Amino acid sequence: MNDKKLIVVSGPTAVGKTEIAIKLAEHFQTEIISADSRQCYREMTIGTAKPAPEELSRIKHYFINSHSITDELNAADYERLALGYCSEIFTKSDFAVVCGGTGLYIKALCEGIDDMPPVNPEVEKEVQAEFDQKGIGWLRAATDREDPEFYKGAEQQNPARLIRALVFKRSTGKSITTFRTARIKPRPFRIFKIALDLPRPVLYDRINQRVDNMIGEGLINEASSLYKWRHLKSLQTVGYSEVFEYLDGNISLEESISLIKQHTRNYAKRQLTWFRKDIQNKWFAPENLQDIITYIEEGTAE
Repeated sequence: MNDKKLIVVSGPTAVGKTEIAIKLAEHFQTEIISADSRQCYREMTIGTAKPAPEELSRIKHYFINSHSITDELNAADYERLALGYCSEIFTKSDFAVVCGGTGLYIKALCEGIDDMPPVNPEVEKEVQAEFDQKGIGWLRAATDREDPEFYKGAEQQNPARLIRALVFKRSTGKSITTFRTARIKPRPFRIFKIALDLPRPVLYDRINQRVDNMIGEGLINEASSLYKWRHLKSLQTVGYSEVFEYLDGNISLEESISLIKQHTRNYAKRQLTWFRKDIQNKWFAPENLQDIITYIEEGTAE
C-alpha cells in the first residue's frame, strides 16, 4: 500500500472548504492544491472568492494566481498540472490536500481524463458568437438536435458544457460521449475524499452573505476592469456575467446582485448533485474537523 495520501476537500460553493483545507494542511504539515477552475486566474479575485492573503500566507497553495485569463485551460491541463504539484508536495510530506468545487477537475486528478481530439477553433468561435447572439434557448435546441445522446444527460443550465459538446460534434462529427471510456487511471497515492455540506437554508444564507460581501469589496469595479475581455471563457462565470449585463444597461444593479445570488445557489445545487454521485465521498459538516482528521488517520481509502 502506498504511503502517500491525497486528501480531497470538495463540496458546494460557500460551504467552508478553504478553512477546513487549511486546518487539515496545518495538521498534516503539508500544502494545498486548488481544484477551482477560476481561482487560478490572477485577474479574477473578488468574484472567485479566493482565499484571503492571510490564508494564502499560512499554507502554500498551488493553482491559485498561477495563470492569466487569456490562458485557455481544461480538465486535461489540470490533470497534468495537479499531478506535477502532487509529486512536488510528496517530496516533502506524506500528505497533500486538494481543495475546490470544480468536480471535473477533481475527477481528472483522481481518475484521469480521456484523451480527446482537438476541436476546430473557427467552429468554436462560430458557436460562441451564435450563443452570444441567440442565447441559451438556441444553444439547448441546437445541442439536442445535433447531439441528443449527450443532451439527454447534460447539465442543461450549463452553457459552457453545452457549447463544448456542440463544438466537439461540429468539429469531429462524433458525440463527445464517444470518448468517455470511464477507464480509471491508477494513481501512486491513496485518496481520501472529504465532501462538506450544510443544511440548505444555512448554505443559501452563506451564499447570499458572500455575494453581499463581494459587492462591498468591489466586485463591480473588478468586473468593470475586465469588461473588454468578457468574451473569454474564463469570464463567462457567475458573478461576472451578471455584472456585465448591468454594465451593458440590460438590468439594474439590484437585479444584477439578485441574479448573482440566484445563479450561485443554482451552481451550488449542481455541485451537490455531482459530488453525491461519487460514492467514495465521505460527507461531513464543516464544523466536524476532528471527525475528518480521525477518518483520515484511522480510516481506509482507495
